[in-house]
Amino acid sequence: MSFASSIYLTGAEIGLSVAALVLLLVTAWTGRAATRMITIAAVAALVGALVFTLSLPNDGVAANAWNGLIRIDGFALFAKSLIYLATIACLIVAPHYFEKRGGYRGEYAVLMLFNAVGMGIMVSAADLMALYVGLELSSLASYVLAAFVRDNTKSSEAGLKYFILGGLASGIILYGVSLVYGFSGTTSYDGIRAAFTADFSTGAMFGVVFVLAGMAFKIAAVPFHMWTPDVYEGAPTPVTAFFASAPKVAAVAMLVRMATGPFGGQIAAWQQIVIFAALASIVVGALGAIGQANLKRLLAYSSINNVGFILIGLAAATPQGVSGVLVYLSIYVFMTIGSFVALLMLRDGEGNPLATFDDISGLSTTSPALAWCLLALMFSLAGIPPLFGFWGKFVVFQAAVQADMIALAAIGIAASVIGAFYYIKFVKVMFFDEPKGAAPAKAPVSHWVVLGLSVLVISPLGYLLTPWLGNLADAAAQALFYAA
Repeated sequence: MSFASSIYLTGAEIGLSVAALVLLLVTAWTGRAATRMITIAAVAALVGALVFTLSLPNDGVAANAWNGLIRIDGFALFAKSLIYLATIACLIVAPHYFEKRGGYRGEYAVLMLFNAVGMGIMVSAADLMALYVGLELSSLASYVLAAFVRDNTKSSEAGLKYFILGGLASGIILYGVSLVYGFSGTTSYDGIRAAFTADFSTGAMFGVVFVLAGMAFKIAAVPFHMWTPDVYEGAPTPVTAFFASAPKVAAVAMLVRMATGPFGGQIAAWQQIVIFAALASIVVGALGAIGQANLKRLLAYSSINNVGFILIGLAAATPQGVSGVLVYLSIYVFMTIGSFVALLMLRDGEGNPLATFDDISGLSTTSPALAWCLLALMFSLAGIPPLFGFWGKFVVFQAAVQADMIALAAIGIAASVIGAFYYIKFVKVMFFDEPKGAAPAKAPVSHWVVLGLSVLVISPLGYLLTPWLGNLADAAAQALFYAA
């Protein structure tokens, strides 16, 4: 692969990196005077990266860049498109939140761009070194974003917790990577797969377990989920919306590529781990959410619960299972961004958040449009038909059944009923309780646009996308099974 071809294939990452560096200099020179212009420029850079990614050839043949460090295939293009789309939405809704608190600075948009670069490298990596570089670039930006409101104790606490536990997870991954390298003799995904297919020793299995354990932290899967409620509650709400969407997509895509690529020849070594993490995440996420009064903490447990359903698709270890994961992720991005944007809009006249169930009592009376949007989002997250969230659960359960994992699908379906309880609680409080406060303050148009688009996608109209989305997901999943 020539130097020019490598530059072309990684044009999105290079363009975002250049844009981030230029905007960082502009921020340093202008201070807060050009903050809005910097945000608009960052959104434009992400839109450009999304358009460029969609324009790359996707003929089913993987293309390698930078001597095999990066692989551009249908799977990478699908995941990166979702990442850029989610990052754009989260960046659009951020300025109004921070400007109300006097804490918005241009560095926020720059950190989002660097995070997008890291996530793009993560999902395209075909070598352990490239994977780790992308992972750390994304993680370092995320630690700062979590603590972005420096004068807020909860935000600082969230950033510190995320940094400490994230550093621990990175160390676990790095130790696993060293074991994998030691027993395979290479950091290339293809080389690792070939080496493990020929000889898979106990030491190599330990390496696989450590790598998967570290990645389980990144996706907030049980038993590595403990950071999620505290970080989601303490971080600024736009940052929480970002953490629950784009980095989640990147981490899941990274895990799927690792499991089906370098570890794809030893499915039995990791399949039981994934099955346990899936069921545990579904149950712990559902049970943990039931007793929550804080809305952001409840959505944090909902995120853990949804990771469990996603992992059921991976546990199938088939192209249909990976396709189900991608379909679920696509729908999940719209559901979670819509939910957190709705929380952003739940503010009183003084800008204070309406953060608990008591605060949203009787919301259907004080703000009916917002209440109905939240109802649709919660029912979709619960997987209640005819909303589009039902289709996400259906495809992963269908993949499990096709892989002869009927017991796993049955347990997952039964456990999903538990989750319906706390989603329905939203509806009960908003529509059947008496209002206990004033109506939420008027939200900006940008918030209503993002919320409206999210609700439109997860509505029954979303089913019109199923043939198109299914075909894209099937082609992207098939790209991972080139060596199968």
